[in-house]
Amino acid sequence: MGIATDIILLVVVAFLCGLLMQRMGQPIILGYIATGIILGPHTGGFTVSNIHEIELLAEIGIALLLFGLGLEFSFKDLKPVKMVALVGTPLQMALTIGLGYGIGHLMGWDWKSSLWLGAMVSLSSTMVLLKTLMNQGWLGTLSSKVMIGMLIVQDLAVIPMMIILPQLNNPVVGLPVLGIAALKAGVFLTGMILLGTRLLPRLMSHIARLGSRELFLLAITAIGLGVGFITHLVGLSFAFGAFVAGMVLSESDYGHQALSDIIPLRDLFGLLFFTSVGMLFDPAFLYGHIRQVILLVITVSIGKGLIFAFVSRAFNYHNVIPLAVGLGLFQIGEFSFVLARVGLSTGSIDNDLYALVLTAAILTMVLTPVVSGQTAKIYALRRHGFRHERLESSKIPDCGQSRHVIIVGGGRVGFQIARILKRLNIEFVIIELDHRRFEQAKEADMAVIYGDAGHEIVLEAAGIKDAALLILTIPGLVAARSTIVHSKRLNRHIEIVARTSGLDYFDVLKDLGVSEVVFPEFEASLEMTRQSLLRLKVPLTEVQRHTDTIRRELYAAFFNDSDNYRVLSQLRDAEQQFDLQWVRLARESPIAHRSIGESEIRKTTGASVVGVVRNGELMPNPSADFILMPDDLIAIIGSEKNREVFCDVASSPPHK
Repeated sequence: MGIATDIILLVVVAFLCGLLMQRMGQPIILGYIATGIILGPHTGGFTVSNIHEIELLAEIGIALLLFGLGLEFSFKDLKPVKMVALVGTPLQMALTIGLGYGIGHLMGWDWKSSLWLGAMVSLSSTMVLLKTLMNQGWLGTLSSKVMIGMLIVQDLAVIPMMIILPQLNNPVVGLPVLGIAALKAGVFLTGMILLGTRLLPRLMSHIARLGSRELFLLAITAIGLGVGFITHLVGLSFAFGAFVAGMVLSESDYGHQALSDIIPLRDLFGLLFFTSVGMLFDPAFLYGHIRQVILLVITVSIGKGLIFAFVSRAFNYHNVIPLAVGLGLFQIGEFSFVLARVGLSTGSIDNDLYALVLTAAILTMVLTPVVSGQTAKIYALRRHGFRHERLESSKIPDCGQSRHVIIVGGGRVGFQIARILKRLNIEFVIIELDHRRFEQAKEADMAVIYGDAGHEIVLEAAGIKDAALLILTIPGLVAARSTIVHSKRLNRHIEIVARTSGLDYFDVLKDLGVSEVVFPEFEASLEMTRQSLLRLKVPLTEVQRHTDTIRRELYAAFFNDSDNYRVLSQLRDAEQQFDLQWVRLARESPIAHRSIGESEIRKTTGASVVGVVRNGELMPNPSADFILMPDDLIAIIGSEKNREVFCDVASSPPHK
């Protein structure tokens, strides 16, 4: 089967290695690199036979990685930390390149190799850091925003570095070539901004109207790879074109959908890229150059960490932030592999330098979760009583909250719950991990915390110990389980209302101590059934009887010990028996401008008036002295015949 067999082997082994890394709390990309090492030519056993073809496919992985980066890029992400990101990051990279150049010089390399080393070690790992921050519950802190802002600028810097560094092979010839490349890049960027921002959104709008999910995915893939191929034809980087295409698409109305659809394809080809990186890892090289590798890892980790701490401190970030940034960004990143591949393919660096950087990068990535996890402990030695940096939040009172509601997930369901609680003046706080939803909640003037509710740190920031109710709107059982366990540990008396995505999870949620469970898909099916039966002229009372019976049968096992649910079901049944109806009172009606008692509505029609809406204001249970006016919207209850009689009276002119 040739290349097909190789890809099957890579995917299967990558799954197993990725699963192992996930269980160990490590980034999955380390599992992909381990896959390449296992199936590579330097370790024996099963070996991929078509390594060159895999490397060619990996080029698509690089392009899709940068295409996805372009789709995710937004200047809004840099706004809170724009100075340290836009000014501090170039300073950090310049200092780190200088550090790498010095290390290369001490190792006896020429100036060009030393400069390449400095460029490669100047980049940190976005994927490893994000995974580490999520696992440790640091997402949403100011230090995490500083780190992510600096990483965004680092990732953007890869593009010009990929263009500039290869030209150093022959500076005399390279400078004019570099000038031409810069001119081409400028023309291309201008064309993409002027034409792409107008043409691509129209094209995507047309594709979206066709209603084909497959065609939409094919269109965004064709745009990313097609634009990259055009830049390749004119002598620029394939990856550069893909990045610009993603950046242009991100500004359209379909940017988020494009990113959502391209992520699986990007991750699949990204797997091929990282496994191809692992295939170049040679354990014999590590054994033979162990002193060089250890020296590089130690000097880069310490030197780079100090540089990051110095830069963040220079931009007036104090307390734990410089320490957190230094211990979080000391590693060599995945885009260093991209840059190294460019250097290797252009003859700018040799295999020994490539292998050295690759080996050091893998080791620093593995060390990142361990080293970063020491931040709070180290800072606590200096600041007694320090536990954790404050999370990003909005409208959370300094004095805390008491007997409030915590809503986990600020999506459509959670946001609607929050709106109702706000109208009722019930205190609540939303916990949301999606930054766009976090910003939406802020704009709606709601109390919200940015973070993962599966971490005790985040729950404590939301005041879980003093909360009365926890509402879980997230459907996933894994995330919900972690949140429930931590919540019950911190507040064993808290009531929990949870959403479930399947009947199989009812028993699990009950064992975890959930008070109430809601199955949205089931509730939607009942409402659709109700509406359908009403269209078929089935009596309302009969419809309600059947739907309530089905609901009781479903929830019986979960609520068999809950009197509240049985009472609620009985109230629902009783409510539907009233057959409430709204009627608009005509100007010519004989009961207009008269009181309810004077018109003897109950005696003459058999219906009862239970509410009136006038000028947008509801007046429930009006008394017999209440005077009805034209255009009032009147709520009545009674049998179908009684309501028909009232409708005739409400719309008929007085008899002469």
